Amino acid sequence: MKFKVEKIKLVNAIGTVQNVITTKSALPILSNILIEAQAGTLKLTATDLDIGITCVIPVDIQEAGAITIPAKRFSDIIKEFPLEVISVTTKKNNQVTIDSDMCQFKIMGLIKEEFPKLPEFQDKQAIKIDQGVFKQMLSLTAFAVSLDETRYVLNGILFKINKSLLTLVSTDGKRLALAERKLTLEPGVDISMIVPLKTIQELNRNLKDEGELSLVVSSNQAFFDLGNVGIISRLIEGEFPDYKQVVPPVSENKMKVARGQLLLAVKRAALLATPDYQAVKLEVFKNKLVISKSTPDVGEFHEELAVEYQGREMVIGFNPVYLIDILKNLNEETISLELTDGEKPGVIRISDYVYIVLPMRLN
Repeated sequence: MKFKVEKIKLVNAIGTVQNVITTKSALPILSNILIEAQAGTLKLTATDLDIGITCVIPVDIQEAGAITIPAKRFSDIIKEFPLEVISVTTKKNNQVTIDSDMCQFKIMGLIKEEFPKLPEFQDKQAIKIDQGVFKQMLSLTAFAVSLDETRYVLNGILFKINKSLLTLVSTDGKRLALAERKLTLEPGVDISMIVPLKTIQELNRNLKDEGELSLVVSSNQAFFDLGNVGIISRLIEGEFPDYKQVVPPVSENKMKVARGQLLLAVKRAALLATPDYQAVKLEVFKNKLVISKSTPDVGEFHEELAVEYQGREMVIGFNPVYLIDILKNLNEETISLELTDGEKPGVIRISDYVYIVLPMRLN
């Protein structure tokens, strides 16, 4: 194998696939990147056996071939290489030479055959999804995924496709986020699957604001084709909770508030939060919201915001992180917060999005 490539292209491609590599694996080959050169393109592949990611870039191929190279060492060498065009050559003894006119490295690789083979999805039906829309849906749901490994079915996002409706749902038991969008074309198949958080994070890194992605699903795996980047993921097996039972009917008791002002006020209140005293207090009056935080041996905070509200007065506490997560990801200038009483969930509802957050007991 022999090829020439621009340094910046190779650095970016390595960075794209390298994120899935874990240093804790018992299989040394999983610390390597598979590099395949053929027909004017270079394909890089990395996997941890639960998720695999590929990246294809155009390069000057002088001799086709394949090799696996230790990912971190290869990445470090390419980043520090002094020139902008790099030549990579492999010998029959699996030695890889990385050089230019004035600088040369030689490192040992392993044969392609030792690298795990990723599954094929060529004969499956592909579902087309707008990348920008999908990226926005992930930003509105990913933060509510549970990190508690004992509740493994909640360690990902539920994807449902019914006719032309795409629904994403995530919950950690204390909050729930639900986003819905209409697909441009009806796929003709119904899908329900739980995609792990690590895959969601890789999708977020690689999705663009325009263009389409192709989604192909098998019994326990999904393939997200983003063009030059492909992500293959195992799915979480199990039954996701019935989220429809959790979503309350629309309440008339709504408080309209400037999203940006509320976000900044909650951030300020959160500065005084501690593990034992997390809750931020919201006191709701006619056209006025008082946000406060009192933490023993730490300090106190108090701020008033003008709001539109005609309902009954109430006091409610929330984990500030759960409010900050949603407020920083919405684009609306004004939001409506539905409140029933101090012991019932707060609800933020936009046309095709619902966020439900349980209150916290005030100390």
